Amino acid sequence: MRMYPEPGVPHHVPHFHVYYQNHAAVYSIDPIEMISGELPRREQRLVEAWAKLHQSELQENWERLQAGRAVYKIEPLR
Repeated sequence: MRMYPEPGVPHHVPHFHVYYQNHAAVYSIDPIEMISGELPRREQRLVEAWAKLHQSELQENWERLQAGRAVYKIEPLR
């Protein structure tokens, strides 16, 4: 999972990117939903469960990144 800084560039919605093998997807943070790409169904469910658990952290990291600040590490799904 990745977020990319683009300070000063307007984005459509706060989001993060997910890469799994040959698949890639983009998820919005609020609400947690896939907005482009595709993942296998199992991985899609895991990403959505993880993102719901860490939604506030994802939002905070989005804001920090877009302001040019370092992000905090978020615990992986176990």
